[in-house]
Amino acid sequence: MTPDVASLALPATPALPPVTASRDRIRATAEEFESVFLSTMLAQMFAGLPTDGPFGGGHAEETYRGMLIEQYGKEIAANGGIGIADEVARELLRLQEAQNDAG
Repeated sequence: MTPDVASLALPATPALPPVTASRDRIRATAEEFESVFLSTMLAQMFAGLPTDGPFGGGHAEETYRGMLIEQYGKEIAANGGIGIADEVARELLRLQEAQNDAG
């Protein structure tokens, strides 16, 4: 029962990543893109809101408003968004399939 030395010396060939993992990564990337887009839109909308009032204005509001807007964008995108992530994911998958077919 001696082990086959040749098979131990050969490096293992890397397995191709599963297609579902690739699709999941593409979906996550598309959703992140939509999140950034929505955050940018929301920042423009919030820029027009008045910040006066007993608890309004100041440096802290400027800081936390940006974080709040970023979270709003992430939540909207994670809960269906406005359809940008679907289109971006579809296009990225199409490009990936075309590249795989050509390669």
